[in-house]
Formats: sequence, structure tokens, C-alpha cells
Amino acid sequence: MERTLTEVKIRRQHVASATGGEPVVYCEALIATTTCAPEFIDITDDVARIVADSGAWSGQVTVFSGHTTAAIKVNEHEPLLLGDMARILAEIAPAHGEYDHNDFSRRTVNLDEDECANGHAHCQHLFLSTSETIPIIDGQLALGTWQRIFLVELDRPRDRKVLVNVVGVKK
Repeated sequence: MERTLTEVKIRRQHVASATGGEPVVYCEALIATTTCAPEFIDITDDVARIVADSGAWSGQVTVFSGHTTAAIKVNEHEPLLLGDMARILAEIAPAHGEYDHNDFSRRTVNLDEDECANGHAHCQHLFLSTSETIPIIDGQLALGTWQRIFLVELDRPRDRKVLVNVVGVKK
């Protein structure tokens, strides 16, 4: 089936299907101790191991950060690019910029005893995401050639929890 949309030909191609397999719902947490910000931690191999351990042959895996200053992104693991991305994040929301969130004389909610000035990290997170969902085909992550899954630390060194939730069917 082909159609033209703004002069771009689009066609469909069957990739995978699964019927009759035993359902799988499997969730595991990854705990990463970050060392700096921004920091791009490649968790692809860990996610792939969890998918393999789940036994899912077809389905999807969602990788989720329960933090508002640590993101999950799919991108290329190339050192110069990672440096470029860190620079762009700093340009979008510099660590030493002025943020109302950092004014503890006015802020009255969502405060911890060890609260730090991290308005920049929250603002940087606006341009990233809390989760990524990746298809599972033939028991493998269906990532593109250069795609890797990153936990992106935006704030400061600490332990971060990432949930890896697999939903699919066994072979």
C-alpha cells in the first residue's frame, strides 16, 4: 500500500506479529549512582538483559525515570555528540541562572532537608523525557543502528532508580 503525503512516498512493511504466546509482564528496577551533571549513562545493555530475562519474544519495554531531574532518552553514544548535548542543555538552562524555584525564602512546597538549588535541572528536563518505549522483536530491542538508551542526570550525584517494564508475549 502506497500513498503520497507532501511528495513523500510512504509504504507499509510487516515487521512482526505474535499470537497465542504466553503473556509476559515483568518489571525490574535499575539503580544507578550518578557522579556529575549532566551525565549520560548508557543503560542499553542492562535493559536488553532485563528483556532477555523476561522471556518476552514480542512486545515492548518502557524505561521510566521517576525523577524530575533525571531523564531517559534514546540517542547515539558518540563522545563528541554527548559533549554537544551537554553544552546545549547548559545553554537552554544554565546551572547558575536565576530560577524562582531556587528562592527558598519564597518557595514553600516540595522541600527536602537537603534541598539544593536545581531549577536549571527541572527546566532542562522539559526538553527531554521521563520515559522511552522500545519495541521488542524476536526477543531483541528494536533499536536503530546507533541508538542507545540513556539515563541523563541533570542535577547532582546521587542514586537514581529506573524502572524497566516489559509487556509482551513469549515465543
